[in-house]
Amino acid sequence: MGQSEKNELPGELLDRAFFEAPSERVARRLLGKVLARRGRSGWMAGRIVEVEAYLGPHRKLPDPAAHSHRGPTPRNLALFGPPGHAYVYSIYGLYYCMNVSCERVGHGGGVLLRALEPLVGLDEMAWNRGLATGAAAKELTSGPGRLCQALGITRSADNGLDLLDPKSPLQLRDDGMRAGRVLVTPRIGIRHAVELPLRFILAGNGCVSGPKSMGRAGIFPPSRSVR
Repeated sequence: MGQSEKNELPGELLDRAFFEAPSERVARRLLGKVLARRGRSGWMAGRIVEVEAYLGPHRKLPDPAAHSHRGPTPRNLALFGPPGHAYVYSIYGLYYCMNVSCERVGHGGGVLLRALEPLVGLDEMAWNRGLATGAAAKELTSGPGRLCQALGITRSADNGLDLLDPKSPLQLRDDGMRAGRVLVTPRIGIRHAVELPLRFILAGNGCVSGPKSMGRAGIFPPSRSVR
């Protein structure tokens, strides 16, 4: 791995209040923020460019696609704790996906991180993915399973971590970048509540997943600062 231990964390940690809002609002706000993970050679980091919101069971609109829709269980307990924590789960017994808990304690809202634009530690990301150094950015972190693999995120190591703790090896940060145009589409890769427009994408970014599914996208203008 060619990158050194001098990889530095970009920006500042987000605060708890950022996540104490409905999951669809948190999802929109997370676009442009940075997910950072401490690796073997220093920090790895990527800009969040695609997310999906999942609604908690307290909401009037049912969301059977959400892991929290039947209430708290040993598996999904991280979603019902304080906002700003990682909920990591496995799919097909092969890959991991990561959600961020949001809303108030007990509400079970979550935001799935679907794609990142790599910023720091690309060599280590490529190594984690089994790819050659210099692999295209889209091959590293485009898709929820890929981004977890690239950053070395697993359920055993990362589920329940506080993403806002300066000592945490997994953090959510703000480096001052503000999202421009945002596309909003139905969520993808699910069987239930497929009509809900709860997938949010940074328009024009080359690292988003599933570009063929954007035909029904709505376009939203840049938002003001949410800090």
